[in-house]
Amino acid sequence: MGSLVHVASLNRNPARGGISSPEALDALRADTEPWVVRAAAMGAQVLLFTETYPEMAERYRLGADLPIEDADSGSLEIAVDLAQRHQIDLVWQRKERGPDGIHNTSTYVNRAGDILGRYHKMFPTIGEMEIGVRPGDEAVVIETEYGRVGFAICFDLNFDEVRNAYRALQPDLIFFASAYPGGFKVPYWSLDLGCYMVSAVRHYLGQISDRRGRVLEHATYEALITSVVNLNSVQLHMDDNWEKMDQMLAVYGSQLRFDYATDEGRYQISSTGPRIDDLIEEFGLIRLEDYFTASRQMRLERL
Repeated sequence: MGSLVHVASLNRNPARGGISSPEALDALRADTEPWVVRAAAMGAQVLLFTETYPEMAERYRLGADLPIEDADSGSLEIAVDLAQRHQIDLVWQRKERGPDGIHNTSTYVNRAGDILGRYHKMFPTIGEMEIGVRPGDEAVVIETEYGRVGFAICFDLNFDEVRNAYRALQPDLIFFASAYPGGFKVPYWSLDLGCYMVSAVRHYLGQISDRRGRVLEHATYEALITSVVNLNSVQLHMDDNWEKMDQMLAVYGSQLRFDYATDEGRYQISSTGPRIDDLIEEFGLIRLEDYFTASRQMRLERL
């Protein structure tokens, strides 16, 4: 498992094409492929698309008459082909019909064309549910060659149930596909969960944020943003960890990087040498959730 991964998000709707016919799918492929080529040429290893990406060029023209694709066909075949031909992982986002009904789904396709996992939006909007979209029942984390990744979709960002489910699963990175930007909530999830966030928004304002909740990239006029992130990293509270920095540097020097979230009393350690789990054990560092759990326990004992 590598530590450095080059992530990307595409913050645009397709200008043409769609899912209503073979001709529409061909146009969707022609519109999408140059962006996949550009991301791969920039060195990106994984590219995230926006919420319900394939249907957006037709949505306003066809509205309720727009078909729902079957889970294993339609535009997903385009994503599989593009991933294989351009050797880049893709997070493809669409509505799809499976055995238990219609879901708003993020599907992870690796560069071999394999589907590593699916996440169904846990909190569709009322409008979505009124037209038949079923809620997903669980957060999903999959193992990739570079780390553990999870997913969230648009309205999910508002619900503690989703975020707390990921707290237990401990992803390194969450892909957030959305119709709306999410604003400060996106980096807040990074800070709260101690994971990277990559968002893709339909028109602009996608973000990439680190484990401290600091925004590394922010899409404005440009549709495609990328960043190299180090997943061999951890967010810690400063208490009982901060004073060990010089000890760690004495052993590992410039293989370690310390980035501060001073206002929040936390910092991020990133390593290009030792595994973070080994570093935590070697220097007796206290993980954030372990520190909070111990604080809660002592409070109960002292009440």
